[in-house]
Amino acid sequence: MRKWLLIAAVLLAGACSQAQVKQYGLKVVKEYPHRRDAYTQGLFFHGGTLWETTGQYGESSIRTVDLASGEPIEVKKLNGKYFGEGAAILDGVLYILTWTNKVAFKYDAASLTYQQTLRYPREGWGLTTDGKQLIASDGTAHLYFMDKDLKLLKRLSVTMNGRPLRYLNELEWIDGKVWANVYTTDTIVIINPASGKVEAAIDCSGLLPAKLRQRDTDVLNGIACDAEGRVYLTGKNWPRLYQVELVKK
Repeated sequence: MRKWLLIAAVLLAGACSQAQVKQYGLKVVKEYPHRRDAYTQGLFFHGGTLWETTGQYGESSIRTVDLASGEPIEVKKLNGKYFGEGAAILDGVLYILTWTNKVAFKYDAASLTYQQTLRYPREGWGLTTDGKQLIASDGTAHLYFMDKDLKLLKRLSVTMNGRPLRYLNELEWIDGKVWANVYTTDTIVIINPASGKVEAAIDCSGLLPAKLRQRDTDVLNGIACDAEGRVYLTGKNWPRLYQVELVKK
């Protein structure tokens, strides 16, 4: 009898764990042009302006973007030996990660003036901030919370239904949660920054119509939230950027 009660308890716990992950689809509210040559690595709003980092050796940059036209306002290119990744602004300083170069850059956000190169011990993937600290991903099932000098404060293991969730990529801090693209998939997850548990999964499949895809069209990547709480998504070499709303499944 005790054996069957134990089995039932385990099954119930598993069911509850799965039930905790809410499932969402998307509703497109509005679409905007996006530069097809932008290999999007990081995307965020700051000071009412859309910021974007792009990757690829020889093409990596940080840029401010006119939302309506999709065209860059100002572009700062990285040295060709660097592969740019995620970026975030904290206390007036722009931080840019690089993929495997083991360095990160600091710029003055107001003028885009270079300030400093910092050593970085991991691969650089996504980067965001909660306004007090920086939060980074490296393609593993971990998030890294860091201070302004990129000193590690906390390493958080991310799990979905009790299992590690790898390939966490571009990040965005929205309403006290970390949103993350899961690289090579059409899924975005919403992570509790205290527990590391995935609380919701967003199915973004079909967001970019097949008719707009070309040979160089790459994966979904890029999450931004403006001051009014509107969410925007795009992808690497996508010709569109979408304002979206979540639809519960």
